[in-house]
Amino acid sequence: MLDTGDRAAAQTLLARVVDAHHRLELVWADGGYTGSLIEHCLTAFALVIAVVKRSDNMRGFVVLPKRWIVERFFAHLMRTRRLARGFERRTSSAEAMIYWSMTLLVTRRLARPRPSRG
Repeated sequence: MLDTGDRAAAQTLLARVVDAHHRLELVWADGGYTGSLIEHCLTAFALVIAVVKRSDNMRGFVVLPKRWIVERFFAHLMRTRRLARGFERRTSSAEAMIYWSMTLLVTRRLARPRPSRG
């Protein structure tokens, strides 16, 4: 396994994402993705990285804008017990498990009874 830092891996990942999704213009990231990555993405891909930082004077748990969406997504994945650990040997089977987990979530939401508008 290679020892690659988050910023270097983010450059590679964002290059692939931009190739697949041409309309992508904005990416939210946490404080670990500052520095040269922001300039590189802006010049190479015309992609803006908006860093959502936690203020130094905050104490305890504080909901940060946009980051709660990612945390909620990970929580939904962890409800599928097989995804809570690194059991998958191939990325293709891990990807299939993510699709399965999200399918369960969406079908539960669709099957939920809706209140009448009467």
